Amino acid sequence: MTKTTKTILFAVLAIFAMPFFQTQANAAESTFKTVQDRGYLNCVIGNSFVGFYTVDEAGKWSGMDIDICRSVAAAVFGDKEKVKFQSVQWAQSFTSIKSGAGDLLSKGMTWTLSRDTSQGLDFLDTYFYDGQGFMVRKDSGIKSALELKGATVCVLTGTSSELNLTDFNRLNNLNLKPVVFDDASVRNTAFFNNNCDVITNDISGLAAARNSADNPADYVVLPERISKEALAFAVRQNDSAWANVVKWTFAAMLEAEELGINSKNIDEIKKTTTNPAIKRFLGLEGDLHKGLGLSKDWTYKVIKQVGNYSEIYERNLGTDSALGIERKGTLNELWTNGGLLYSKSFR
Repeated sequence: MTKTTKTILFAVLAIFAMPFFQTQANAAESTFKTVQDRGYLNCVIGNSFVGFYTVDEAGKWSGMDIDICRSVAAAVFGDKEKVKFQSVQWAQSFTSIKSGAGDLLSKGMTWTLSRDTSQGLDFLDTYFYDGQGFMVRKDSGIKSALELKGATVCVLTGTSSELNLTDFNRLNNLNLKPVVFDDASVRNTAFFNNNCDVITNDISGLAAARNSADNPADYVVLPERISKEALAFAVRQNDSAWANVVKWTFAAMLEAEELGINSKNIDEIKKTTTNPAIKRFLGLEGDLHKGLGLSKDWTYKVIKQVGNYSEIYERNLGTDSALGIERKGTLNELWTNGGLLYSKSFR
């Protein structure tokens, strides 16, 4: 092959390869640019999960997942309200993101290996550490999940809860009989109408279901935890520019709590602080915002409008909320208090 022929061949290969590399480059920024051009965020959530995502009679959504979505809108647009919520069944959760109909999946979804590698998603961070358990009627007299031999169990199909139930059943030879549903509210109603002996879900989900009962005191959550459930948010796979925006927005809420910054004191701190870490975090010094393509004061907008992690936890899940889930002493504490929540370094 002559030198001229080689040159022509390489040129032809480069021309054919160019669309591929351009597609890869564009894909990395496609969601972020699409969101910016559209003017609002499409956030994929579920139907109803008290404390995480629920809608009132006026059509206003609230919950921890809702606040995560609003924080991203605040970071991108400076306005937490520039978000639309797409309520879908579990079966549509993954396809909504892969198809581009949704930009961010935040709906109490457990981060698992198979979901991370085979569903076209990238899970970015854990925002709530949970575990699966069982709830029964108090008058059943059952004190332990190991006493459930032969019981019928209400469970949501297509979820890690269904798989965990199968493993627990096989391991303990309990002859449990799953009764599957694809809608959480229908599953809960079936249990409360005595169509199942027991209901299984993440502990937070059981707390939400119990809270919705006519007489919550009639039900008890059994002590066993049969799984690890790291609830995480996700975006489309291989979309690094967008993934960076989402995961660092969440990190900002953790960092703010670590630094003692919340929605009520942030204005005063911004005016008076001499702490270099706080100055850097709030964009008063440095240019950390440039790598994300956000405004210099994006962290200020997130914390001022939505709050730090502690604020969103307490109003949605905490002891004064409908769920009343104590944070102290749990994995959902900051690492400085013995938990697993840890913001990466703002440098």
